[in-house]
Amino acid sequence: MPGKALPAKYAAWTIVLLFSLLASGCGLPGAGPTRATIDKYPESEQNTSGVTIVEVDASIARQLQDSLEKTMFSSVFGGSALGNYSVGPGDVLEVTVWESPPGTLFNNPGSGLATSQSPMAPMNFPQQQVNSDGTISIPFAGYITVRGLTLRQIEEEIYNRLQGKANDPQVMVRLARNTTSTVTVVGEVVNSTIVPLTPKRERVLDILATAGGSKQPVNKVMIQLTRADKVHAIPLKAIITDNRENIVMEPGDILTALYQPNSFIALGATGKNSEVEFEATGITLIQALGRVSGVQDSRADAQGVFIFRFEPVDSLKWPTPPPLVTPENTVPVVYKINLRDPATFFAAQSFPIKDKDVLYVSNAPAADTMKFLDIITSVLSPSATSLNYIRNFSRGPW
Repeated sequence: MPGKALPAKYAAWTIVLLFSLLASGCGLPGAGPTRATIDKYPESEQNTSGVTIVEVDASIARQLQDSLEKTMFSSVFGGSALGNYSVGPGDVLEVTVWESPPGTLFNNPGSGLATSQSPMAPMNFPQQQVNSDGTISIPFAGYITVRGLTLRQIEEEIYNRLQGKANDPQVMVRLARNTTSTVTVVGEVVNSTIVPLTPKRERVLDILATAGGSKQPVNKVMIQLTRADKVHAIPLKAIITDNRENIVMEPGDILTALYQPNSFIALGATGKNSEVEFEATGITLIQALGRVSGVQDSRADAQGVFIFRFEPVDSLKWPTPPPLVTPENTVPVVYKINLRDPATFFAAQSFPIKDKDVLYVSNAPAADTMKFLDIITSVLSPSATSLNYIRNFSRGPW
């Protein structure tokens, strides 16, 4: 129920107090900085964090899209030749030697080593494991270093060692048990396992299929590849849809399937303020705005839409050199989007949203003006409770 009219002296005093508070920097209630504050921030004394402001257009969106392609498996790890793989300690080899007649080194009928007394009987040596020093032992050939050699190279080495000892020897080497040319697959797969590689040279999807596939939806799984000192992850869906990313595995690779739904945070004058999950394959800025119900017509500044992000320094051709590059080789950057410009809607359809982005929409200047007018109106037409509050406030110690 409306209260009594506020006496003129209290109304005037309260308005003066409000203006004093605004002049002192207290300001009006708000969800964050205004567009004007952000625009001036790089040149202000408060910018101790080296923030860079970049206005989004078609060129910026295209550069960011291109930078995403540079982070694919095919670019980070490159290709791998099909075919041979090398032997290492722990592998088990089976060596067979044929000797042409009238050879007597391995085909001696009086020898108990031969498996057959026929003139062309093969000599099957017992299977032997490659020693920790990378060697195997072959009668009449001695110790042979096989670490890092292919099966064909081992055959050639044994053949060369037997020259002048055996009559036209023919050598075949078979990998009886593969323990070093393997790939480990773990994470969100049905069966974490170690997969031996074959001369076919299995690819990423071959290894995942051997492990039973992913336990999670394809569009929410990242595949991380650890190879030597490189570790990198890309969406599983990108590997499925682009065969260039289904790269050949190498011995010692580790594949990890990660259930990793990405997310961004929406703040300010958006349709809703919340953390929003999105697919591992990524979404665009226009999709992100759609998922938070756009911006609020009643308070949003259409020229004040911002994305806060730590961007890799090599992602853009920076208009000016960034004032700060973090130890992680990233730049604290604020992308500015002007939704008043129709061309921006086209750029927003290709501008990529990344994990941990902050989408912020500032209040329009008119919205702050309306807040102030609402306060003045509430002062001039208070309820009885408001009137008592103002009177008690005026008796304070100031």
